Amino acid sequence: MTREEFKDLAMSRYEKLEAFKAKDNFYDYEKSLADIMQDLTREYLEKSLNETSKMKD
Repeated sequence: MTREEFKDLAMSRYEKLEAFKAKDNFYDYEKSLADIMQDLTREYLEKSLNETSKMKD
């Protein structure tokens, strides 16, 4: 994955991250942030593993 592809993945979640500022308690803010970051990590890992498996084929 290139730097630009990673930036695109992260930026696709920017609006959701900005919306967290409207949360009225820290627990909801933290939970929402953790969910988005877990999703970003999952997608990054999937794409990275996909690229690695294509190289081995």
